[in-house]
Amino acid sequence: MDTIELQRVARIEDGNWWYRERRAILSRELLRFSAPGDAVDIGAGAGGNSRELAEHGWRATAIDLSPAAVELARAQGVEAYEGDARYLPLPSAHFDLALAMDVLDHIDDHQRAAAEITRVLRPGGIVLLSVPCDMTLWSAHDVCLGRVRRYTRRALVDLVEGAGLLLDRVWSRGVLLRPVLRRLRHRGPNREDLAPLSPFANRVLGLSAALERRLPTSSWPGTCLFARAHRPG
Repeated sequence: MDTIELQRVARIEDGNWWYRERRAILSRELLRFSAPGDAVDIGAGAGGNSRELAEHGWRATAIDLSPAAVELARAQGVEAYEGDARYLPLPSAHFDLALAMDVLDHIDDHQRAAAEITRVLRPGGIVLLSVPCDMTLWSAHDVCLGRVRRYTRRALVDLVEGAGLLLDRVWSRGVLLRPVLRRLRHRGPNREDLAPLSPFANRVLGLSAALERRLPTSSWPGTCLFARAHRPG
């Protein structure tokens, strides 16, 4: 993301339905730990997920390639550093938890980035990933966000396991919204994909995400995939 987009994300992420949904997923995953520990948020952007970790008692370190993102995260009280996900400036076998939320899809050499996640995790440490799914959904929206790919479920599994991690679960999100978003994002190249949402649209999308949590749709095609894996002990 460029600086203007990062600043926009910093302004809206506390109230935007998608960022709220990601934090809700993260919060539920944190319940798997008996006690908070050391966490790294890779590709942290403005630091919203890092703040969520800190609120749950975790010692969070944010890493982002963008100096502007690091500056924004630090302004919000996050311990943040510049770093490339392919060459993390971090010690090996140190972290109990690694986050890479909508990060790997921006990196050409995503195998290298996945191997770095394995390296910095302690034996038994957990990684939580999210990626956009299905190249049939590719549109100007992905180009605007600087993505280089979307993933099939098989491709994500292969990436995680190829990095030496043991996969615990893969699940879909955005199942209910997939038909609508596919139609909207393929209207044409002149559409402004990053335009701010109206309060009404934000609320409707948030209600859809809340409804999806109650439905058995995690194996259905959606707009994004989440994965949880761990480094062998």
